[in-house]
Amino acid sequence: MRSGIRGTLAGRIFVLVALVGRALALVPGTTRAAPSNSAGSVIDVVTRPPGWRGLQNGRAIDYWTQDPQGRPVPTSGALFVPAGPAPKGGWPVVAYTHGTSGYGPGCGGQSAPDAEPNRYITRLVHSGYAVVATDYVGLGRFDTGVHPYLNTRSESAATIDMLRAARSVEPTLSNRWAVTGDSQGGQAALATAHRQRWYGPRTDFRGTVSLDPESDVEKVMPFLGPYIPAMPTPLNGSYNFLLAILAGLRAADPAADVNTYLTPKGEALVDQVGRTCDGPAVDPGIAFGSLLSRPLGTGPLAPALMKYMAVPVSEYDAPILLLLNTRDTTVPSPLHAKLAADFALNRVDYRMVVGNGSHTDMDAAQWAAFDRFFATHLK
Repeated sequence: MRSGIRGTLAGRIFVLVALVGRALALVPGTTRAAPSNSAGSVIDVVTRPPGWRGLQNGRAIDYWTQDPQGRPVPTSGALFVPAGPAPKGGWPVVAYTHGTSGYGPGCGGQSAPDAEPNRYITRLVHSGYAVVATDYVGLGRFDTGVHPYLNTRSESAATIDMLRAARSVEPTLSNRWAVTGDSQGGQAALATAHRQRWYGPRTDFRGTVSLDPESDVEKVMPFLGPYIPAMPTPLNGSYNFLLAILAGLRAADPAADVNTYLTPKGEALVDQVGRTCDGPAVDPGIAFGSLLSRPLGTGPLAPALMKYMAVPVSEYDAPILLLLNTRDTTVPSPLHAKLAADFALNRVDYRMVVGNGSHTDMDAAQWAAFDRFFATHLK
């Protein structure tokens, strides 16, 4: 009798689960949870209403990717497809990697219902390209701990896995794709171009456009120590960048011993990274050296920084366009000059278009080069 009751109850539960699953499959704008946490697997898809981010065919996608240590982690992003029928072979795709937008959950700026229009995404979609845009790990619709700020491994994995997830839900996407980004996203775009050679399925990757990318900061940070005074006003905004790097590195690589480089005041500020989009509130008159207990160039931290965030400077297999600005104080021009020199030394296929604007400004010549690159390499 008990066996029969259990069997009847189990059967009813099975039928109920099947009916619920069938109902969920019929809800417009959603998908059921992915059967696994493998990289690129879709967790959920939500169709956004026309006009979301100033475009007509937008969807938010939750999917699985990898953290800096290669462990499965969920994140989110956005997919946009141009209006009208797809061309023969499908819509060519551009992966957009965004600049610094914050340090905690919900700060990625790509998948949220109230996300704003983006000048790059809008221009690309109107030019006939589908666009995928990741929030990055820790900045999207999941609270997965500290965002690994400027970590090339997680940025590039999230970008490639976003493309994989988008292809699984949108059959009109072509196998041809390129990547573009600005600032943090410029670094992420270069990391993605490098990593796609071995990460994920083989695709027809065509190249990279990188605007004022973060680069070579890991070579400057080891010079910082307790002796650093307060920074001039134009540079004191760098405090949050540096604190976010240390917070991300601490979570990504415990062997870096980040806390041993921090005073109690510095550790308290690093602990606050990720609690808000804006980062910790730092007195602009404070000496950065007062946050450090020893020079960052000693011990394990400097080599850990190189592994964590250095832009690759060799072994690319598709062309690169660098759009750089001479009056950039966020990523100062000498750092971009060093990146370009390293590319030249290693015979990387790249070209530069230099403007006289500030960080991520785009003049007419740079926009023309941006358009021409995709028209040449993707169509």
